[in-house]
Amino acid sequence: MSSGFALGEVHVSSSPQERFAEYLQSRGKRITSQRKALVDHIFERHDHFDAEELIDNISGANRENRISRPTVYRTLNELVEAGLLRRFSLRGRAVYEHDYGYPAHDHLHCTICDELIEFQTDELPRLREAVAREHGFRVTGHRLIISGICRDCSAKRHRRQSPLDLI
Repeated sequence: MSSGFALGEVHVSSSPQERFAEYLQSRGKRITSQRKALVDHIFERHDHFDAEELIDNISGANRENRISRPTVYRTLNELVEAGLLRRFSLRGRAVYEHDYGYPAHDHLHCTICDELIEFQTDELPRLREAVAREHGFRVTGHRLIISGICRDCSAKRHRRQSPLDLI
């Protein structure tokens, strides 16, 4: 992908763990070892995931400290409420991504392999504001997911058959 569309950096004053602890404290809840493990696991990498992928992934990585399915779902909801994760729907399933400390961006979604490619451009907000201004609309945010077929899947579909395909 062209570096002209790469995501920039956002600097934050506290870690996701600290931010989540503040959120829980403000709601009279405590930060349990399971919640800590989930936050650490989610924020040690950047990828898009759904709850089931997270459950499978954390179960394999954390066998001695089991985290129940309800705890995962409840914690994901709390992370969204705390502004640490963003949830969006993709083909009828809830998908999560980092929100805290991550710049505003949009996505390309491959409808064959489900890959999500993040991109950022200054042109889209300008267009969004121009359209909103024309309609007297006050923008509070946006989410754009462009569906299509990624380069790899497109190349697979248009590749000529080879005698080696029969082996």
